[in-house]
Amino acid sequence: MRLDRIQMFHIDRGREFDNKLISEALTTFGVTRSLSRKGCPYDNAVAEATFKIFKTEFANQAHFLTEEQLDVELHDYVHWFNYHRIHGTLDYPTSVQARSMPL
Repeated sequence: MRLDRIQMFHIDRGREFDNKLISEALTTFGVTRSLSRKGCPYDNAVAEATFKIFKTEFANQAHFLTEEQLDVELHDYVHWFNYHRIHGTLDYPTSVQARSMPL
């Protein structure tokens, strides 16, 4: 069973990543570029913190025998991360609970 996946390359708006070669490589491999909003460094901090959590909780020390096993385990992790894992930066609800709270 293969799940649809989006490959993403997240960067801030630094000049070192704003070049034709990187843009062509991302297009060639079907990778979506994710950029921080102009003048908003907090966007990048959130993305970097999320990727760090992902690496430490899911990817580090992981070994998948097949792409299908990776698909299933990644889907399970993302579901757990959104529906069951509490987040201190959100005042300890899950991501889904935080999104449903009134502002």
